Amino acid sequence: MGKFMKSFVGWLDPKLERFREKVEPEELPPYVPETLEDFISVIKRAPKDVISNKQRATIASAMSFADRKVSDIMMPRSEITFVYEHDFLGPLMLDKLYQSGSSHFPVLSSDGRQVIGVINTNKLNSLEIKNTDRATQYLDKKVYYIRDDYTLDQAMSAFLRTNCFFFVVIDATGQVVGLLTYKMLVGFLLGYIPHDDFFEDSSISAVMKRSANHAPKNLEHKPAEPEAPNTSD
Repeated sequence: MGKFMKSFVGWLDPKLERFREKVEPEELPPYVPETLEDFISVIKRAPKDVISNKQRATIASAMSFADRKVSDIMMPRSEITFVYEHDFLGPLMLDKLYQSGSSHFPVLSSDGRQVIGVINTNKLNSLEIKNTDRATQYLDKKVYYIRDDYTLDQAMSAFLRTNCFFFVVIDATGQVVGLLTYKMLVGFLLGYIPHDDFFEDSSISAVMKRSANHAPKNLEHKPAEPEAPNTSD
């Protein structure tokens, strides 16, 4: 090819580029996980700008929710702070209850064999407690029980059915083996416990004035745990 022809082809070739047939690379079919393990693997490999750690935790918790038992997430008996019916609710006892981090406490009969009620420290805050007041004066005699081998689906149904936020967990023989709160259950389901510093839900004006920007804070990367480790009696 002469020098002129080479020069002409070099000039013409770019101009013909838009007329050439474009050959697209063959598109691969989308990957479809065939097992639960495959699906979890896809979630783990997804970048954080696609799915956050909080969302990963929520998906993992929700997927295993129906298969887990109450015994998997309850507060075991060894960590429960018990109150006895004739205990005085003086400063030392109240401080012990508040320091535990829990808000509900089973009240036992004098011999320790039977749960006769529950004390809710949230209600005690609005009362004037005297050093001579005994636990029996402030207990709620309505106690709800749940089996340790219930599935979490059954547990959720029990919470909704009773409108109760606190269950004493028993085994098949009727022995107390733990506690379960609504907070524990929701925390496990979501994979985290939402936190909100707003406490004026009973004020219509406060709710009206509240901006949507003040959304509850999520405890990112923090798994749901029992209300707090307690010291048993």
